Amino acid sequence: MPLNSIGQGNMAMVRRVSGNADVRRYLENLGFIAGTEVTLISSIGGNVIVGVKGSRIAINSEMARHILV
Repeated sequence: MPLNSIGQGNMAMVRRVSGNADVRRYLENLGFIAGTEVTLISSIGGNVIVGVKGSRIAINSEMARHILV
């Protein structure tokens, strides 16, 4: 399921990052790598704030759909 559907405050494990090579590279550089635990901190208007590797990262809903948990 996509990251933006796990619900606010929930933790999940990244299973796969989809999309074209540029999208995958961008998200992996932000820390979204298979096997990494992430927490959905906030979801406002489709955009999400995610806790990953000790950082808070804001991404839009389109990018969040590429992160499968």
